Amino acid sequence: MLAKGQTIIQWMEQLAPKSLAVPDDRIGLQLGSLQREISDVLVTLDVTEAVVEEAIQIGAKLIIAHHAIIFRPLKDLQTDTPAGRLYEKLIKHDIAVYISHTNYDIAEGGMNDLMADALQLHQVKVLEKLQQEKLQKLVVFVPKSHVEQVRTAILDTGAGWIGDYSHCSFNVEGVGTFKPLEGTSPFIGTTGKVEEVEEVRLETIIPSSVKSRVLRAMLKAHPYEEVAYDLYPVDLEGKAYGLGRVGKLSETVTLSQLAEQVKTQFNVPFVRVVGPLDRIVSKVAVLGGSGARYVKHALFHGADVLVTGDIDYHTAHDALAAGLCIIDPGHNAEKMMKDSVAARLQAIADEQRSGTKFHSSGIATEVFQML
Repeated sequence: MLAKGQTIIQWMEQLAPKSLAVPDDRIGLQLGSLQREISDVLVTLDVTEAVVEEAIQIGAKLIIAHHAIIFRPLKDLQTDTPAGRLYEKLIKHDIAVYISHTNYDIAEGGMNDLMADALQLHQVKVLEKLQQEKLQKLVVFVPKSHVEQVRTAILDTGAGWIGDYSHCSFNVEGVGTFKPLEGTSPFIGTTGKVEEVEEVRLETIIPSSVKSRVLRAMLKAHPYEEVAYDLYPVDLEGKAYGLGRVGKLSETVTLSQLAEQVKTQFNVPFVRVVGPLDRIVSKVAVLGGSGARYVKHALFHGADVLVTGDIDYHTAHDALAAGLCIIDPGHNAEKMMKDSVAARLQAIADEQRSGTKFHSSGIATEVFQML
C-alpha cells in the first residue's frame, strides 16, 4: 500500500516538527498537492531544474527539500524566467515540493546533529538556545496486576526522560476506592458496591512534544473503563532546542588536521580556513548553512573553532582577532541531509508496511568551483 502525500509529511514532521522553525522561515508545502498516493519521493538539498528532471525520471511526485524554492512573495509567475520555468515544470508533472529548513536544523537528529556526529563530538550542547520544552508530571493509578503493562506503554512512548536517563518513574503502593454506578462495566468490582483495590501510584515526567501519544498509550494499556490520572505543571527545564551545536573532539588535533576531517566527513572538495594551521583545537562549534552571525555564540561557549558556511571577509577578521578559528566548508555541505532524511523516512515507511520509496538525490547542487 502506498502512502498519501499528507501521511508522508506527517512522518517528516515527526523528524522535524514545524513548531521548531524560526519565525518567518519558509517551510511546509510550497507547491502542489499532497492529496494523492505517492510511490516515490526525492529528497534533496536544493530544487534545481536538474533535480526536477531527476524526479521526473524516477517517477517522484513529491520532493522534500531543505532550501525553499519560494523564498520571497511572488509578484508574478512568468514562465520565461528561470524561477517561472522551474515552477511550470513542477506543476506540469504534478510534483509537489515540501520544505523542511530551520526546523530540520534544530530538530534532534537533524542537520546540526549530523554535523556534530560527523566530527564525533561529545558533551554536545546547543549553540544558540531558541526554545525550552515544557514538562508536566503525570500521575496515574493502576491496579497492581497491570503496573508493568501501563508503565512500559508510558515510558516506551517517550515519557520518563531526565537528562541523559530514560524510563524514569516512581511507584508507590496504596489502596484505591471506587463505586461503579448503574450503566458501567467495571474491570474490577460490582455495580453499586464500594470496592477497595490494591493499586500503584505511578509518577513520571512528560515532555510537551510527546504528551498526546503518551496519554493515548496509557489509556490503551490501562484496564480500567475510567482511568484516574492527573497532570501537573512542573518548574523544571526540559530539553533545549536551538541552532548549531558545540562539543569536544575525542582528542585534540591541529586546525589543519580538523580541516582535513571536515573535508572527508562532509564530503566537500575544499574548505576555507581562518587561523594558524598548527593551532591545537579541542572544542568545536558547528552550524549548517550561513553561520557568520554565530561567531559570538561560539566564543561564548569557549569554542576553539567554528565550522560553518558563507563566512565573509570582515567576519573572518573579527573572529581571528577574537581568537576563534573558522573552517568554512561552504553552504552546500548541508547535502549530508539527503541520505539521512531518505533513510529515516524509508525506515518509517517500512515499519508502516508502505510501498513508498525514498530516494536521495544524486544531483550535485554546489555552484562554486575551485580552480
